[in-house]
Formats: sequence, C-alpha cells, structure tokens
Amino acid sequence: MCRNIHVLFNFEPPATQEEIDAAALQYVRKISGFTKPSQANEQAFARAVDEVAAASRRLLGELVTAAAPKDRELEAERARARAVKRFATT
Repeated sequence: MCRNIHVLFNFEPPATQEEIDAAALQYVRKISGFTKPSQANEQAFARAVDEVAAASRRLLGELVTAAAPKDRELEAERARARAVKRFATT
C-alpha cells in the first residue's frame, strides 16, 4: 500500500506537487486502513491528505543539505535494477 511513498528530498528537479500529494494519499491510506473511505469518513480523509501534503511541502522547503542533488533517472534505474534482482525468477 505504501509503494508510492518515496524519498522526495534533494532531487533535481525537485519533487512535484503531484508526487507530494501521492505520498500524502498513500500515508493517510496506510494509517487509516482505507483505500477509499466511506461517505461518512470522506471529508476527514480528504482533510488529512491535504494537511499531510501541506506539512510535507513545508518540510521539503525547510530541509537543507550540503550533498549534491540526486539524479532522478539514475535513482530510477537503480530501483529498477533492485526490483529485477529482488523479483527475479530462477
């Protein structure tokens, strides 16, 4: 359920709003146990997603590092290589 939550800090180009929103949605889904809330819980769920996304944006905007930004394509290639190794069928 949390596969969309990835490191979003220190990338070039920076994390997009869509990436932050997707991570917030996955986080709220995980802690609530709902992939889609009932009508009774829909407003609370949506509000939680918005608040987590806002907190994440603030955090990402305030973090500092001396490390060089990571390359998105290189990190994606490394993740694909790990997946091939992890899920390889022999």
